[in-house]
Amino acid sequence: MRDLFQEELVGINNDISQMADLVGKAINKATESLLFADREIAERVIESDVLLNDLASALDERCTMLTAKQQPVATELRSVLGSMRIATSMERMGDLAVHVAKSARLRYPARAVPDELVETFRTLGHLAEELTQQLSRLVTNPDVTLAQDIQKADDKVDALHRELFRIVLSPDWQHGVEAAVDVTLLSRYYERFADHAVSIARRIVHVLTGEPYIDTVLH
Repeated sequence: MRDLFQEELVGINNDISQMADLVGKAINKATESLLFADREIAERVIESDVLLNDLASALDERCTMLTAKQQPVATELRSVLGSMRIATSMERMGDLAVHVAKSARLRYPARAVPDELVETFRTLGHLAEELTQQLSRLVTNPDVTLAQDIQKADDKVDALHRELFRIVLSPDWQHGVEAAVDVTLLSRYYERFADHAVSIARRIVHVLTGEPYIDTVLH
C-alpha cells in the first residue's frame, strides 16, 4: 500500500511540475503581449487558462481520493495537503498572468505601459518566468537552498515594484492618471505572482522539514 501511495505522490508532483511549466509559459506570453501590444497573444493567454484550471481541479480531486483511500499521517499527510495548496497557488499565478494579458488587450492597439518603463516590465517578466522554472525544479527535487533562491528572486521583484510605485507618484510623472493606474496594477500583478512562488517554496520546505509555514501572500 505504501508503494502505491508513493507512486501516487510521484504522479501528483509531475502534475504540479506541469502546472509550473504552463504558468511559466503563460506569464512569458502575457509579458510579450504587454510589451508589444499584441492582442492575439493576449487572447491566447486568456483562453489557455482553462487548461491550468482543469489541471488544478483534477489534482485537487486526486489528492482528496488519495487521502480517503490511504489515510496518510505525519509527513505523508503534509505532502498531500501541501500539494493541494500548491496547486491552488499555481492556479492563482495563472490568473495573474491572465490579468496582465487582459491589461494588454484593454489598451490595444496602444501599449499599456510608457516607453521608458518597457525594460522594467521586461525584467519583471523575466524574473517571473525564472521563478516558475525554479519552482518546477523544486517540486521535482525538494531542496532548502533552491527555496532560498526563490526568495532572492522575489526580493528583486519587490524592489522593482517599489521603484515603479515611486515613479508613478513622482511629480515628474507625465503620463496621466490612467497610465499611472495601469502601471500600478500591472506591477502589483507581478509582485503577487512572485509572492505566490515564495509561498509555494515555503510550503515545500514545510513538507520537507516540518518547519512552521508562513503564507507570504498574507504577510
